Amino acid sequence: MWPTLSALWIAGDGFPGWHLVAVFVLGTVLMRSAGCCINDVADRDFDRHVKRTAQRPVTTGAIGVREALTLGAALALAAFGLVLTTNPPTILLSFAALAVTLAYPYAKRLVSMPQAVLGVAFSFGIPMAFAAALGGREWSLAAIGAAVPPAAWLLLVSNLLWVLAYDTVYAMVDRDDDLKIGMKTSAITLGRFDVVAVMAFHALHLASWAVLGRWFGLGGWFLAGVALAALQALWYFRLIRSRERQGCFRAFRANHWLGLTLFAGTALDLALR
Repeated sequence: MWPTLSALWIAGDGFPGWHLVAVFVLGTVLMRSAGCCINDVADRDFDRHVKRTAQRPVTTGAIGVREALTLGAALALAAFGLVLTTNPPTILLSFAALAVTLAYPYAKRLVSMPQAVLGVAFSFGIPMAFAAALGGREWSLAAIGAAVPPAAWLLLVSNLLWVLAYDTVYAMVDRDDDLKIGMKTSAITLGRFDVVAVMAFHALHLASWAVLGRWFGLGGWFLAGVALAALQALWYFRLIRSRERQGCFRAFRANHWLGLTLFAGTALDLALR
């Protein structure tokens, strides 16, 4: 949600109005929840072999597959209802976002770093935010191109690096179990270079986010937010360097605050112009 809101504020050159804020906050919650339903169904035969996920309700049989998929579909439809209140470019982009969301659970069987697919899914709110704030009423790819500048797509790539960082940390929690069941994750692919890679992803994300923010005309408060986020990333290093499950899971959950810090710097910078 935080990078999507940052993009929404940048595209709107400040507060974008309560309608778009409600659409993207509620839409994020709904689609994240729908994605969990799909993911838990897809992974139900794997989750029982992983300590952290063995008690998920679909895995244990407490909730049936049909029930979980019905709930996921209802949540996705509710999110689509919100998108319908925006404009054609945003609606068109929502189909691409849905396709990536559906693909992610199965990427873990095929792709050595499925966290990159998740990164695209989690970052797709960025171009959608630009489309919602700047798009017109035409139903075409050209309309998407007019509303979403190249720098917005670069923000997506930058945010993907952040997802690679925190979701690799997440995968480090389950690495021993994932190795036993043959699941593909970035933590396994990176091997002994996992911690170095996580910190490199953080550094590349924050550096590129800072450059792109400056490209959009953001100033000192925005850069202060980036600096505070960098300090948080250094703290995450202290939590993950020993590769202990508890420290890695704590760092994963704390990444929420890094996103909030970047959004706060963005919003404050635009508000105080």
